[in-house]
Amino acid sequence: MKKGRLIAKKSLGQNFIIDENFIRKLSSLISTNNNSFIIEIGPGKGALTKELIKKKVRQISVIEKDNHLIDNLEVFSKKFKNFDVIHQDALKINYNEFIEKNTIIVGNLPFNISSSLLMKWIFLEKWPPLYKKMYLMFQKEVGERILAIHGTKKYGRLSVIIQSRCKVKKLIIAKSNIFKPSPKVDGVVLEFTPHKEYLDVDINILEVIVKKAFNQRRKKIKSTLSTHIQCLNRLSIDTNLRPENLSVQQYCELSKLIK
Repeated sequence: MKKGRLIAKKSLGQNFIIDENFIRKLSSLISTNNNSFIIEIGPGKGALTKELIKKKVRQISVIEKDNHLIDNLEVFSKKFKNFDVIHQDALKINYNEFIEKNTIIVGNLPFNISSSLLMKWIFLEKWPPLYKKMYLMFQKEVGERILAIHGTKKYGRLSVIIQSRCKVKKLIIAKSNIFKPSPKVDGVVLEFTPHKEYLDVDINILEVIVKKAFNQRRKKIKSTLSTHIQCLNRLSIDTNLRPENLSVQQYCELSKLIK
């Protein structure tokens, strides 16, 4: 199949990056070494894949759901021994079994499933995980919510859960005009580095707490977290505060008191 005939599918949330300068810049920001195992999610036509192959790494695996893109990607498999194509839905893969030591996860994620994919990698059974870094594209507004600090309007469930597991850094803005078709909003690439700061926190309990807290974010925590008043008092947290006023550390400390 000729590359020019590969058309982005709206149903899969596909937006192919067509700006080669952006691709080169992004690739230069992705830190790897000889032992790295790169997993690229949604390689599309292989624009970023071409740059990743130039890096001296142990293995590259690309995960692509779209049948029409597989033949185009298989060309790389024939040229490079350390390259393989996994024809599968990225949301259905068991990453607990798939991810190896020194893994780097890279992806121009479809905006419609970006948060769901991120949560799969954040909720891995083993923590710290075997992956060293993640370099992921998000809709700019979602990226801002992930990066948000407490006390700001965009701070919420996503901010707390992600930051309890990873240090997050904004790398590069992806203007909408670098994609084809061009989305209505800009994107942003974030770098995620797993940390060990809250290893003793059960992330499933943490998720329940922040979900309760932010379900009605304009209400005070004495209302949204009314069943945990004693724990809040033990931590000397003012129950007249609103959910966005509690730091990631405070949510983690709270979750440790709840069984």
